[in-house]
Amino acid sequence: MKSVRYLSAVAAFSLFFQPSFAQKLVDPNTVVPEYRVAAEKRRAEQLKLMECAKKANDEKILKRDRAAFISGCVESNNQAATGDPVK
Repeated sequence: MKSVRYLSAVAAFSLFFQPSFAQKLVDPNTVVPEYRVAAEKRRAEQLKLMECAKKANDEKILKRDRAAFISGCVESNNQAATGDPVK
């Protein structure tokens, strides 16, 4: 009987508290003015990561390869944005 209670408590915890561990998208308008530039840069970085994560989902990348895929995607986006040639 204790194991059923324990498992139900673990299931409830994982269902209700899982979204709170996700990183929230930064809103530069709610940040103190002296940190607004840094917040805008962080938001742009977060949007790039979210876009690359969506690409990984669309291409059905395995979990073990996901970090490398997203890292490469972000790097290629940065190189395309700055115009740097691939080394």
